[in-house]
Amino acid sequence: MARYVIDTNVAIVANGDKDVTTECRLAAVETLIKAVNKGVIVVDTAGEIQTEYRRHLNPHGQPGVGDRFYLEVINYHPDRTVRVELAKREDGEFKDLPQAIIDAGFDPSDRKFAAAAKKSKSAVYNATDSDWVEHREVIEAAGIKIVFLCGCDPDDWKA
Repeated sequence: MARYVIDTNVAIVANGDKDVTTECRLAAVETLIKAVNKGVIVVDTAGEIQTEYRRHLNPHGQPGVGDRFYLEVINYHPDRTVRVELAKREDGEFKDLPQAIIDAGFDPSDRKFAAAAKKSKSAVYNATDSDWVEHREVIEAAGIKIVFLCGCDPDDWKA
């Protein structure tokens, strides 16, 4: 079964909460459906990913597809969720996150997703977070695969 590290922006786009192209939103929706029905969602044991989902998504599963993703994974499909331990260093950074990514200035709020992907040997799914595009070379050089659901040009994301 394929493993998915889903950046929160994918669920936000699937909810229709961003002004993106129809193709971009459809890619986000299809990815979430596939991940829930045929894959395994990777989250961390400390709950940092889940906490971010909670901040941006409705745990009642409505009104959007991203909200439904959150409800399905967290509440109804624990067998579709794998939890990875993301140990931290003394400075608070994730031990599994390569130093080159930190040194490049990659967004601290996205580092949990990169660390989870590295630890679980999974791809990170991104819809419209330009930080993944801007730091793509260093992230991929560290062995982390990024799936760009809406492409790599932020100008092409907008409706």
